[in-house]
Amino acid sequence: MTPRRRTTPPTTTNPAPGVHEPQSRRRRTAISTTNRNLDGYEPQSRRKGRGGVALVGLAMVLAACGGGSDDDGAGDGPAPGTTAAEAGSALDLAEVCPATVVMQQDWQPQAEHGAMYELVGEDHEIDTEAKSVTGSLVAGDVDTGVQIEVRPGGPNVGFQSVAALMYLDDDITVGAVNTDSAIVNHEAQPTVAVVSQLTVSPQILMWDPETYPEAETVEDIVATDATVVTSGPVLPALVASTTEFDLSRSDTSYEGTPARFVSDPSIVQQGLLTNEPYVYENEVEPWGRPVASGLLAEVGHSTYPGPVAVRADRVEELAPCLERLVPVLQQSQIDFLADPGPATDLILDLVESYQLSWTYSEGVAQYSVETQLAEDLVHDDPASGTFGAFDPERMQEIVDTYLPVLVDQGAVSFDTLDPAQLYTNEYLDDSISMADQS
Repeated sequence: MTPRRRTTPPTTTNPAPGVHEPQSRRRRTAISTTNRNLDGYEPQSRRKGRGGVALVGLAMVLAACGGGSDDDGAGDGPAPGTTAAEAGSALDLAEVCPATVVMQQDWQPQAEHGAMYELVGEDHEIDTEAKSVTGSLVAGDVDTGVQIEVRPGGPNVGFQSVAALMYLDDDITVGAVNTDSAIVNHEAQPTVAVVSQLTVSPQILMWDPETYPEAETVEDIVATDATVVTSGPVLPALVASTTEFDLSRSDTSYEGTPARFVSDPSIVQQGLLTNEPYVYENEVEPWGRPVASGLLAEVGHSTYPGPVAVRADRVEELAPCLERLVPVLQQSQIDFLADPGPATDLILDLVESYQLSWTYSEGVAQYSVETQLAEDLVHDDPASGTFGAFDPERMQEIVDTYLPVLVDQGAVSFDTLDPAQLYTNEYLDDSISMADQS
């Protein structure tokens, strides 16, 4: 990937392929940026008072329980617009999977999670109290015979990590666990990633191109005297380990709001390429112009963002299910990007129905899909040519890069780790490729 400065692409009136008007309404416009758990690290303000928050999160988890029991199965017939999977076929999940396949996300509903929501059938029901959506698990136009329940993370679960939630609640079948988070949680709550859906982390540093007109890359901007504002100490420590960045210019007080960036354009700030550039130009009125940015993946932040994982102690138990479910998850990301409209509509419905503390506009969702494609954030594994595969060399690089930083930060107590413990390619369908379906 060639490092280069990115500025927000021109806003167009034509939607991305498949993005269409929700049937019943137009979305209201968001007025704040996302305040999310970025690649496994929480804003400092949310780590304070953690004990009380954890109790609230546990209560939410227990309230959301109920998937996976024998009487939670699909209805009498296939979901609308689908046909039932042939018994014993690769899409017959009822034969091998829990009656309800519960999928735990790491943040609020958004287009970066489109592959999971792509699987939710039209017969879905939204639980506004537990903050979850449940319906037939549909692969293309085939009803797989089981239900799917997708649960959001972040504030809905007291900002607990997905790994922690999976160990709290046996009903959770799979969850989205960033590779760096998997390392942090490996000792107490080990997980094994089974399929990658986003290939490159959209994590960025962003800056004002008028203040720093010469800066083209992350390396350029961190070589200036700018203060770099992030939500925690790990990312700046990583950048300092791979560039000329001076950690004395790190400020870890970022809370996810645009106020400081707007009032002080001399700072450099953390964000996501799939969100902040659009929001700052189009939805933060006091700013209202492009920002420049560079992917942190270009300076060593090579983690797999939100790969679908299972608890390490359940891999053998779930193996028959994973053999059929993982190829479905591979294909669902490709299907979502080819026609994001239906899943995007569901995501927007969920944001509104959940009455969340943030807003998420149709414009942001459309921009996210376009950016995932235009910036090649989703692609086949270069080493194998298979979509969703993990590259062993890249996994080794992630451990080699991150583990020393995490040890220095006191985030882990071990200094060696075999990356093969963090992932498996065993359940992938090697024939599934974005290149073959473009």
